[in-house]
Amino acid sequence: MIYLNGAFMPIAEAKIPVLDRGFIFGDGVYEVVPVYSGRPFRLGEHLRRFQNSMDTIRIVNPRSDAEWTRLTLEIIDRNGGGDLQVYYHVTRGVAAKRDHAFPPGIAPTVFMMANPLVTPSAELVQNGAAAVSAVDIRWLRCDIKAISLLANCMMKQYAVDHDAAEVVMFRDGFLTEGSASNIFVVKGGVLLAPPKDRLILPGITYDVVIELAKANGMPLEVRRVAEAEVRAADELWITSSTKEVLAAATLDGKAVGSGKPGPLFHNMHGWYQAFKTAVMRAPAA
Repeated sequence: MIYLNGAFMPIAEAKIPVLDRGFIFGDGVYEVVPVYSGRPFRLGEHLRRFQNSMDTIRIVNPRSDAEWTRLTLEIIDRNGGGDLQVYYHVTRGVAAKRDHAFPPGIAPTVFMMANPLVTPSAELVQNGAAAVSAVDIRWLRCDIKAISLLANCMMKQYAVDHDAAEVVMFRDGFLTEGSASNIFVVKGGVLLAPPKDRLILPGITYDVVIELAKANGMPLEVRRVAEAEVRAADELWITSSTKEVLAAATLDGKAVGSGKPGPLFHNMHGWYQAFKTAVMRAPAA
């Protein structure tokens, strides 16, 4: 079951007018929330990021946080609970004609759906993934979680074409992020993270990794990371709501470090799983 503009329905029954600005211009934003054992993960943080995306492109949020929370819990329930990913999608709405300027007085389109949450297999976690690199060709407001994702789709297909799990992107000689993830680097026992600016998405999993590193005394530097540092890394991590924390064993066909997930990765992956178990899988009080 999906949710569209006030009603729950089977996805086959959902219809959106062709003059919806999301269809015509990609004029909208989205959010994805992982759900563990029927519980949305860091929903407050996701809703704040969703709000920031709407504020930045000047869409008035069509629901309050309380309404988003209620709808989230209902769509989880209607889709059987368990481990899911809930997708939120808001466009500027349906215009009377195709015109680039924002039309006044139209109601945003609101769409939600839930799909199974598929996290990396134990084998992939143990052995690591392949990654490839590319120049970051996206626009300059990657901090907005916009539905216009053509460049990201092109990057993801580039990864698929090279039997890789993700593309590691560089802009002007510095690391930005992956096509659908944040990227961390380990060099000399220090975890390096690009700063949250307009060139990367402010990841919720990124925040958890930073918090766990600080809480467990892992040396950490949040700063611009040069491409040369990435290519000489001891470890390379891919993080996102669906990938959680995953090591890249190769980059462009060359081994990252030993060619296997490294010791800092195994520490972080263990801390992340323990955190997830304690916070999201513990029996309700």
